Amino acid sequence: MIGHLAYAAGAPCPTFVLDAGRLPREEEPLLAHLAQARRYLASAGGAHVLKIALIEPSAHPMFDLDHRFVQALPGAPDRFDLRGSCGHSVLASVLAASRSGMLPRLVPGARVRVRVRNNGDSVVCEAEHVERDRAEFTVTFVQPSPVPFADLLPAGRPRTVLAVGRESVEVSLVASANTYAFVDARALGVHDQAALFHAGGELLERLESVRGAAADLLGWPRDGAFPKIAAVLPGADGGVAARAVTVPGWHPSIALTGAVCLGSAVRIPGTVPWRIAGGHATGDDAVGITTTGGRTAVSAVTTAAGAPGGEGALLWATVAHKHVTFQGSFALTPLSHLQFEEVAQCLALSVAA
Repeated sequence: MIGHLAYAAGAPCPTFVLDAGRLPREEEPLLAHLAQARRYLASAGGAHVLKIALIEPSAHPMFDLDHRFVQALPGAPDRFDLRGSCGHSVLASVLAASRSGMLPRLVPGARVRVRVRNNGDSVVCEAEHVERDRAEFTVTFVQPSPVPFADLLPAGRPRTVLAVGRESVEVSLVASANTYAFVDARALGVHDQAALFHAGGELLERLESVRGAAADLLGWPRDGAFPKIAAVLPGADGGVAARAVTVPGWHPSIALTGAVCLGSAVRIPGTVPWRIAGGHATGDDAVGITTTGGRTAVSAVTTAAGAPGGEGALLWATVAHKHVTFQGSFALTPLSHLQFEEVAQCLALSVAA
């Protein structure tokens, strides 16, 4: 069996891509195989690789590729979270599938339709520019039918007050691509973009506590990776400034699913991001998101919130100019032995990225 490494710019680490058709379908033996693979990756210098993608050609006529995301968790090689998705890993999977022959070679203009098995998302990855080991994509998260804003609010309302220790913190829980808790950084004592981007462990710890309270509300385990959380406030140059948390610390930019979720939240009247962005409840202009890793633009297209009860709906969300680099392949025989020299070369590339 062959494993592949690919890195999507802005992600906290590369994605380890495997052929799902060569792995067990049942969860317990599957995770046992993946835990063994993590042990060997760690031995070869790859303990930082915490994203795993399981891919295979889709049997569904509307899709080209099935993708299942596995979030590896720190602490032990057998700790995983299967609950959410990862847009950067979707892109890494598309490039790896093309390089390995699972999909046709990418060419500019090619569209790869991906079915995310974790949550049923439909993702269209359009290649804008292609080189031997690198590609640039426009990514669109497409809804099969309009999704009412109410269905994007797992707490049933635009804002929710969480009890976090002895304090109360207002968040917006929004489920689009992934479930996120968005909190106004100013409510945590951080009042401008520079302070947000230079904040250290104290703010990170507070956000982790808020995330834990959000997980409690949703009935999810506190020690998992979901829901995600991001602190937001008005950007210094317009749009929204965001600082997101990933496994196991600050995200170097923002997850692709985080950009999609934030862009969707900006369109939903009453949410924290909607208020910060100045109340952009309608329209489909791109929203600029500034992070410590640069600026991203996301266009979330919705129906007008003018139906009875003020309801609107999400149609799709698009992020352009996403760069992915293929970093190498190596043999697994069968998930019990890694060719360490090849793996070390791949991992050296991933650290350099």
